[in-house]
Amino acid sequence: MKFSVGIGLLVLLLLLGGPFYQLQESEQAIITQFGKPVGDPIVTPGLKVKVPFIRKVHRFEKRFLEWDGDANQLPTKDKRFIWVDTYARWRITNPLLYFQRLRDERGAQTRLDDILDGETRNAIAKYDVVEVVRSTNREPLKGELEFGAEVVLDSIRTGRENIRREVLAKAQVRTSDLGIEILDLQFKRINYVEEVQQKVYERMIAERRRIADQFRSEGEGEAARIRGEKERELKRIQSEAYRTSQEIRGKADAQAALIYADAYNRSSEARAFFQFLKTLETYRATMDEESALILSTDGEYYKFLK
Repeated sequence: MKFSVGIGLLVLLLLLGGPFYQLQESEQAIITQFGKPVGDPIVTPGLKVKVPFIRKVHRFEKRFLEWDGDANQLPTKDKRFIWVDTYARWRITNPLLYFQRLRDERGAQTRLDDILDGETRNAIAKYDVVEVVRSTNREPLKGELEFGAEVVLDSIRTGRENIRREVLAKAQVRTSDLGIEILDLQFKRINYVEEVQQKVYERMIAERRRIADQFRSEGEGEAARIRGEKERELKRIQSEAYRTSQEIRGKADAQAALIYADAYNRSSEARAFFQFLKTLETYRATMDEESALILSTDGEYYKFLK
């Protein structure tokens, strides 16, 4: 009876010591004995057996893992400071080497901080800020030219995308002996530091003021041109109107003279009547209630008064 109880306790102890373990589809593992790896990494899922008590299972992810770096203030080649925020995706490709070099995911994250942040800093320091913020050479957009401003975009040779690839390639080389592979690296955000932002805003304000001054100058010039054309056209119209009025007046005077001459030449009675009318017109033009005239009784001017 005591023997069977002892056998049962031994079996229970063996079960509690973990001779069996199971790996999920997303897991891989290595076995250590007294802290040292034994055998090859286990990468297939299912129920597994190990020596209890003296051997331990270390599980690692098969899936893609995330690295999210802190935003760092980095200098560019042209001595501008910018904030650069990056992130990456990586995976464990060699569990044994990973365990030997990094031990666990916390150690891997710390090592990636050093590698990725360092390579990012080195890459940013090699290029001007325009290379970091732009990826291609392009013509100014329609919206940038809508106010008639002269927009000149500096040409780039490398660009942000190639800088990103450069950082990724160098980081992959440095992590190749750590049992991990960096799958991708991206610049999450690139922004100017506060001091540079202020200078950028000031430059933008100055540029808009220059454009406004240019428009005002062009508007004043156009207004002066329009005023000049208006004055010239007004004088031309007045001159044409005066010439036309004089022509009409001259034609009317000539016509009246012809009528007068024709009437004068028709008969003595008509001439006498014409003289009478013209004399009356002369009276009306030369005399008023306050006029005083001294006339000869035999003068032509006095004839009709008499």
